[in-house]
Amino acid sequence: MTARKTMVVKIGSSTLVEDGELRRDFISALASQARDLREAGWNLVVVSSGAIACGAPLLGFERRPVDMPSLQACASVGQCVLSAAYDEEFRAVGLLTSLVLLTRGDTARRTSYLHARDALTRLVDLGVVPIVNENDTTAVDEIKFGDNDTLAALVSCLVSADLCVTLSDIDGLYTANPSLDPTAKFIPRVDKIDAAIIGSAGDSTTTVGTGGMITKIRSCRILMTAGIESVICSGAEERPLVRLAAGEQVGTRFVPPAARLEIAPRKLWIALGDSAHGFVTVDAGAAGALVERGSSLLPVGITGVEGDFAAGDVLDVRDADGLVIARGIAEAGHDELELAAGRHQEDIAGNHLLAALASKPAIHRDNLIVFA
Repeated sequence: MTARKTMVVKIGSSTLVEDGELRRDFISALASQARDLREAGWNLVVVSSGAIACGAPLLGFERRPVDMPSLQACASVGQCVLSAAYDEEFRAVGLLTSLVLLTRGDTARRTSYLHARDALTRLVDLGVVPIVNENDTTAVDEIKFGDNDTLAALVSCLVSADLCVTLSDIDGLYTANPSLDPTAKFIPRVDKIDAAIIGSAGDSTTTVGTGGMITKIRSCRILMTAGIESVICSGAEERPLVRLAAGEQVGTRFVPPAARLEIAPRKLWIALGDSAHGFVTVDAGAAGALVERGSSLLPVGITGVEGDFAAGDVLDVRDADGLVIARGIAEAGHDELELAAGRHQEDIAGNHLLAALASKPAIHRDNLIVFA
């Protein structure tokens, strides 16, 4: 018997909500695709935005509010509407849905991350279509993912997805923002996300959602590191999920450099479970050692330290051009790493303020994930 595959689809607010109204026709069509995917041997997990956009007009707001209590109130009302619509439309085609609301606070702790993984995996095994969203009713800036592109990447790793699809208001990646540059060319396939690709990602022009193309590219990069294919395409495409499952070319496909990698759950948690509390900039030698040899990061390779962080916090590692090449857990706090930056281990050992760093790296390779 052929093993079932799993697809995660992320749906943006601008695709789900039009002129303040929830698009039930879109959810109905999605349910139909979910049924056909099930028959073709695929499980589906939906990461759905739209709670705030659904709730705002019901509470009398003419536009998206900006203060946190109003946003939370809109999310609370809108999530009920959104969940009911998914439940009704999916039940109509014989599928059961569940509601899973997460915040970064639920995944920043590794034990909670693993509990979320187990719950989602079990729901999929039971034939349920989980509808996942950020818990905007209780989340504040400190524990928010901030965009559902990051959440979709996290969920894809949690359920070991075979494909992650982002349905957007644009049909894929271009060499520049096509709404601003008429010479922009469509990019059907990406094998490596480098500085040029990141630079081509113009921000979103929608007033409905919170994400932009740059957040989608960053999420695709993490998925490529995990060996998970991803696609960005238009939500207006005709049955895009079914066509993608059949191997058709739809939107921009991001292809990992190798088959699924056995990345330890801990490293995936480092990449996605918590936001970075700061960053270090490294020289060319250190960047090469991290990317090509999988080395630990030593203080001698650090040229700059930014952020207010402590030992045990997650840091981004940037190269000299500012590109994030890795993410890891700091072995020391900001003050220590700033003093140790550029110093060899023997110099550090001779400084009583830094002696604790003499026998360990700034970031150990076991606590470091290098992006593809």
